[in-house]
Amino acid sequence: MWKSLVAGLSGATAHFLLMFLKSWFGLLPTFQPYESLQKTLSHFVGTEVHPVVPWALSFISGATILGFAFGRSYRFLPGNNGVMKGATFGIIAWAVMGFIFFPLIGLGLFSSNLDLGLVPAIFSLVMLLTYSVVMGVIYAALHKAWP
Repeated sequence: MWKSLVAGLSGATAHFLLMFLKSWFGLLPTFQPYESLQKTLSHFVGTEVHPVVPWALSFISGATILGFAFGRSYRFLPGNNGVMKGATFGIIAWAVMGFIFFPLIGLGLFSSNLDLGLVPAIFSLVMLLTYSVVMGVIYAALHKAWP
């Protein structure tokens, strides 16, 4: 289980850095999934939710829940290395995000409500592949080092 946690934490850190760079460079300024999640959470709980909450939820779920799910599914994922297994996991997560999560927070299928074409969908794929490939590489390395 600790390998899943370390791998998930590594992937979540890579994801956080990518999102930081997105903000710093001003990329896709109207595609703000954390702000959309914050608004949805605020509506759900009936009071304002601090902006750090969506970031913390993403980081914690990425490091724990998704890391654990990846560790449990690792042997069943296609591919013979951490990169391929991570990429497969990332594509599955991207589909779930695009078909379920984005519509739930008001962005529409693959963020289609933003009228930005395919760019948010492509960026979210890059975002999830960054997370999942890093997680896959770290998990595979840990698995080899400590079977």
